[in-house]
Order: sequence, then structure tokens, then C-alpha cells
Amino acid sequence: MSEQDGSAAVRDEVAAARRIVVKVGSSSLTTAAGGLDADRVDALVDVLAKFVDGPGGSGGPGGAEGKEIVLVSSGAIAAGLAPLGLERRPRDLARQQAAASVGQGLLVARYTASFARYGRRVGQVLLTTDDTSRRAHYRNATRTLDQLLAMGAVPIVNENDTVATDEIRFGDNDRLAALVAHLVRADLLVLLSDVDGLYDGDPRTPGTSRIAEVTGPKDLDGVSIGSAGRSGVGTGGMVTKVEAARIAAAAGVPVVLTSASRAGDALLGRPTGTFFHRTGRRSADRLLWLAHASAPRGALTLDDGAVRAVVERRTSLLPAGIAAVEGEFTAGDPVELRDTEGRAVARGLVNFDAKEIPRLIGRSTRELARELGPAYEREVVHRDDLVVLHP
Repeated sequence: MSEQDGSAAVRDEVAAARRIVVKVGSSSLTTAAGGLDADRVDALVDVLAKFVDGPGGSGGPGGAEGKEIVLVSSGAIAAGLAPLGLERRPRDLARQQAAASVGQGLLVARYTASFARYGRRVGQVLLTTDDTSRRAHYRNATRTLDQLLAMGAVPIVNENDTVATDEIRFGDNDRLAALVAHLVRADLLVLLSDVDGLYDGDPRTPGTSRIAEVTGPKDLDGVSIGSAGRSGVGTGGMVTKVEAARIAAAAGVPVVLTSASRAGDALLGRPTGTFFHRTGRRSADRLLWLAHASAPRGALTLDDGAVRAVVERRTSLLPAGIAAVEGEFTAGDPVELRDTEGRAVARGLVNFDAKEIPRLIGRSTRELARELGPAYEREVVHRDDLVVLHP
């Protein structure tokens, strides 16, 4: 396939996407002073509303088939800065939560009014990692998002900063968007920023060029990726966007990374930004959340044999392979599995409380069953509830 044919195939795949998650960052929605910029919000909605399908929908521009769009929007904390008299984003969690409490209402009110110009309703969905790493909770989230789309509403998703603690935060909405794209079985993830794609260096430096396509991690070898955004009101930067693109692509969802001003071109499949090809297939929901959204409550150190069994042969973790335990957790909680050097090699849902583990260490399940009863003749972490982090 020629380069021209490949680009055409990319454009066709993007244009054909039916269910799309669009993520927009704080810098694309707020003023330099930190307040919400109504004109910027309206400009984004002007683009998205034209593509939305549903009750009363007319489809996309030029007769294009209508889309189902889930919008993951940053901006709550940034929107709350000016009303609370804060000159910059606070570092402490308490004031961030206060700013989010004020700003979230302003953000959703602005989206509600803006989409109403097109006869569209919006629905607010606030998530924390605790909501999405626990099976029952993310099933509820899935049902809510599916029902909103079925009823023609546009879900507005954000991290629930008002109640999230450091232990249950996503940390950035780019990663949240990648996980939501998998959650709703999206055909495409569009990451909007203040930069029109991924460059092979600082885009402000002469001689750098935009990377049009990424087919896998090796395409980014030697590429310098900046860590900070320009505006200072968000938590992300190009690093978090590339990581989010990798998460989504590995889960079977292609990604377009471009600027908010080119959102329309991205949704139409026109050549813009950087396109990340799929690198994997869709996996079980709980495994993706376990790998990228769960907060480990403790850790189990494995001996060398157990590390090889878990990482290379993808077996369950048995008591005989455990060398040490730390943390306070209960059965069903996520825990890290570490090698003897302390490196996290896997993550899984544990079948025993932390206080039970010490008497299991290094012993066979048969021995434990004879001494403690048949309930102890089982895996500490079953392979179906385990994800390898560093194969």
C-alpha cells in the first residue's frame, strides 16, 4: 500500500467512526486568567453539534452520517479559579476540590446553554477511579452512558474532583478519556489540545515537523515529548496525551490527536493532527481498568519463579510464590505484584485479606487446605483477575 493509499484508508476509518469520544483540555476552554471562555465553548459545540445523531438529529456536515459523541471535558477547576479569587491553580487538594465545586456547575451550565442552541440536551457524568475499577460501578457507568446516547443526549464526562482523594484520582482527563473510549466501545478517540498534533520536538522550534501517523511504540523512539502544557491551568501536556493514545490504541481504539480549532477536520477524516493506529484488540473491561485506573491497596512480593510464572506463562499466583506482603487490603481489592527488586510486574484482585497472607507465604495450597480448610486451596490472585504490566 502506498503512503497516499494508507492516508486515504486512515481518513476513511476516521470518517466512518460512529461512536466517538472527544476529549478537550482546560487550555482550550478557558481564558489566560483562568475563567471559562464562553466563545471557546460555543466554538467547540458548534462543531460537535453538527455531527451528533439521535432524536431529531440530521447527521453530520455535507450529509455525513450522524455520530454518537461522548465529550470528556476538563475545565472545572480552571473555571472555578476566578470566581474564588485564585490567581493560579492551587497545589493543595482541598482548594482544588473547592475550585472544582464552583467550576463544575459553571462548566456544565455553559455546555447546557450552548448545546441547547441546537436542541441538544447534555448529561453530566462524574467519575473517580474508585467508580471505574470496581466491576459493579463501571457497569453502572456503562449503562448510564449508553442510555444517555440512546436518548439523544450528549454525555459530558469529567473526573469528580470535588470528592476524589489522591488515592482515587485519575490525575488527568486524557487517561480518563482513553478508558471511557474503551468503556463505551468507541470507534474513535479524538484528543483536542492547543497543539495541532505530535511533533518530533518542540513545535515552537524551527525545523521540527508534525508526525502524521504512529503505527506503534517504535515510531516514537527518539522523539522528545514535552511534559507541560502552555497555559498552566491544566494537569496534562503532550506526555499524558501520548500515554492516553497508547492506552486506547492498545485496547483497539484508534486515536486522532489535534488542536481544538481543527476538531471539525478530525471528525470528517481530513488529514490533520497525528493518527495513532490500533496496536491491540479490545480486552475484558475489568483488565483495562485494573491496569490503568485501579489504585493498589497493597503489594505482594514474588520470588523469581513466581514472577516467571505470572509474567511469562500468565498463570495464577499461588501462596508458594509469595515472599512478602505489605499494605492493608481486603479480599477483592487490587494489589501490585512485585519482583524481588521492588518493580511492579503485574496487578490483580486478591482473594485474601492482608492479615491472612503471612501464614500462607511459601506454602502449597494442598498443605493449607489440610491445615486451614478447603477455602484455602485456591489462588491468591486468579489469572482471570490479573494483568501483566511489564511483559
